[in-house]
Amino acid sequence: MRPIFIMVKCELGRAYDTAEHAVDEIEEVSEIYSISGQFDLMIKCYLPEDMDVGRFVNSRIHALPHIRDTMTLITFNAFAGKS
Repeated sequence: MRPIFIMVKCELGRAYDTAEHAVDEIEEVSEIYSISGQFDLMIKCYLPEDMDVGRFVNSRIHALPHIRDTMTLITFNAFAGKS
């Protein structure tokens, strides 16, 4: 599985509604954070290695209600700190 992050801009006042739908409807969603800045949400998803990222974002994320814009970050390596 590979993680991707999707920054989501929502219609005004609808970020929490969008986050609820994403958690309830998309099994690949691992975590969702409300964030400051240009985007309202940061969604972390784990996708199978053979899954088409573009198709996933277009068919699953863009289908969520109240989405205005997205920016997808594809990961390469994960570095863990000491616990």
